[in-house]
Amino acid sequence: MPSAFPSSPSSPSRRTALVTGATSGIGWETARLLAEQGCHVVVHAPDMASGEEAITRLVATGITPDRLDLAIADFSRLGEVRAMAQSVARHHPAVDVLVNNAAVAAPERHTITADGVELSFQVNFLAAYVLTRALTGPLTARPGSRVVNVSSSMHRTASIAWNDVNRTRRYSQLAAYAQSQLALTVFARAKAPQGCTVVSMNPGICETSLLPLYAHEGDDPAEGAARVVRLCDPATDVKPGAYYDRTALSPAAPVATEDRTVRRLVKLADVLANAA
Repeated sequence: MPSAFPSSPSSPSRRTALVTGATSGIGWETARLLAEQGCHVVVHAPDMASGEEAITRLVATGITPDRLDLAIADFSRLGEVRAMAQSVARHHPAVDVLVNNAAVAAPERHTITADGVELSFQVNFLAAYVLTRALTGPLTARPGSRVVNVSSSMHRTASIAWNDVNRTRRYSQLAAYAQSQLALTVFARAKAPQGCTVVSMNPGICETSLLPLYAHEGDDPAEGAARVVRLCDPATDVKPGAYYDRTALSPAAPVATEDRTVRRLVKLADVLANAA
């Protein structure tokens, strides 16, 4: 599925940010706040209809259309993720901020994508892994770029089923979702592109489509987005590979800090991505 971009790249003097899962909730609010701060924002959507609707709502808040682009990819299809990355790189040779925010609640029924991967693990982690790796060029074009992986506190309850990451033998909606959040948190500690700082963070429990997994009520998505955006700000000092609870440096789950876990996850992700 093609991405929708203007005929000319954004201004080289303006910071460029790509926000995945930006059609609603924390992702949409993050895109809005970054654009209001002067960034040129690439808004990721899973399909054209939801993407155009998100852009329309952003413009209605007063953001000028020349600050926004739309990138389309269904993250349950890694081929679309790679095609989107190519389009982003072609139109934006430098990407200063990548917010890996796209996430789905794992279905009640066990679901395997066309790429052969459990749906929540692919959408919430593997697609972010493939996208970040594919954007190495743009992320290293200017110094000081940042990748913010929007994870959650639920990673603390998780384990990665190394021998059955698709959880075909013992599936649980909550366990599959938590596994994907742990993987995304661990990924922040993998080797980053030169000059790029990667962190993971918990934006807090917010009123989004994922709320039923956590609680009955939560913060406004704009509050969670403000926490994400603060970590995107080059004026905010962050520790590479670290985990932040809202905006405070916080210990990640012990397993997420083990070098062996990082190596195993990267190896697993490469195998899954190359098989797709």
